[in-house]
Amino acid sequence: MQRSFRLLVLAGLLLGAACSRPPPEAATPSARHEHRAPHGGTPVVLGAELYHLELVRDATGGRLRAYVLDGELENFVRIAAPAIELTVTVDGQSRPLVLSAVASPATGETVGDTSCFEGRADWLRATPAFEVVLTRIEIRGTTFTGIRSNFPRGNDRD
Repeated sequence: MQRSFRLLVLAGLLLGAACSRPPPEAATPSARHEHRAPHGGTPVVLGAELYHLELVRDATGGRLRAYVLDGELENFVRIAAPAIELTVTVDGQSRPLVLSAVASPATGETVGDTSCFEGRADWLRATPAFEVVLTRIEIRGTTFTGIRSNFPRGNDRD
């Protein structure tokens, strides 16, 4: 009988301890799916994270670079486009910005087979934030049009 009593007390303690713990999903906050842009720029999601553009502003040089990357922002994706056209809105005024393909002897990339594009504009020197619309881009047979984003926030609204 004394043994039964001990087992009953032990079972009660274990049951009480188990009930006082929060469920595992409440104990740990849900992890947010994040990507880190390799150049410290602004990621722009294309499709359901099928691809990304990374926009990098060089204020001193008045340049904006765009890198075409995979869905995880890990690998560069070369495309055939000679240029990428953007429509940029600064202080309520829309203006075109063409980013031309950049060849790189270091990576073997050429115009027509590159992941890097660059454009210059004097207003980029003094404008740290602006709205962007990617007019059109084709990546590996998939065409994306009218992709809206903000620089420097991006368009990933998770």
